[in-house]
Order: sequence, then structure tokens, then C-alpha cells
Amino acid sequence: MKIHHIAIICSDYQISKEFYTEILGLNIIREIYREERESYKLDLAIGEDYIIELFSFPNPPKRPSRPESCGLRHLAFAVENVEQKRKELLEKGLDCEEIRIDEFTDKKFFFTTDPDDLPLEFYEM
Repeated sequence: MKIHHIAIICSDYQISKEFYTEILGLNIIREIYREERESYKLDLAIGEDYIIELFSFPNPPKRPSRPESCGLRHLAFAVENVEQKRKELLEKGLDCEEIRIDEFTDKKFFFTTDPDDLPLEFYEM
């Protein structure tokens, strides 16, 4: 078994589309507008690997994020160079936490957020 994809509902489709494609660099597989639902569905990939379904819906409720709430905590992306990825994201205007070291693996990681405050982790391979 493996993960097929992760579904994310965003509050502003154009802002989130730009974030995931232009800032994070995910590739668009397909984009569909579902008129009956007033909803976009954007399928995104890292390289050739399908990874995220980005949805828009009219007036979605805000996601509880902090303090910690039940449900999805964050998405984590594996990167070869944590320092370089953080530098790239800072240059694109993102607010990134300082790099930390995982006490169990000794790997570097840091967090930032998407436009809807969904925590995103970048973790050293």
C-alpha cells in the first residue's frame, strides 16, 4: 500500500494555485472546473508523482490549526538540501521557521505555511 494523493481545500483558489505551482514548484497534471459545484479541482505532481488535489469550494470553513487540534497536522516534503530550500522560500517571500534537528534521526527540517495556514514541513532526505 502507498499514498495515492492528499486533498487540500483552499479559501482562495488563484492564490493557492500560484503558491503550490509557482512557489513550491509542483507540476499541473490537470485542472477542472466543476460548474455544478462552483469548484475547481487541480491535480498536482512532484515530478511525475501525483501528490495533491487542490480544491476550491464556495465559503469553506477555516481549518483549526493552533493550538494543536485533531486531524491532519501537516504535510512534509522530503528535500535534499534543507538550507537551500529554506533560502529559496525566503527569497519568494515566505515566512519560514528556523532550521531544527530531529532529535531521533539527526535530520534537519523547518516549517512554513501555505496561504490557508496549513503547516508545511521540509525535511532532509
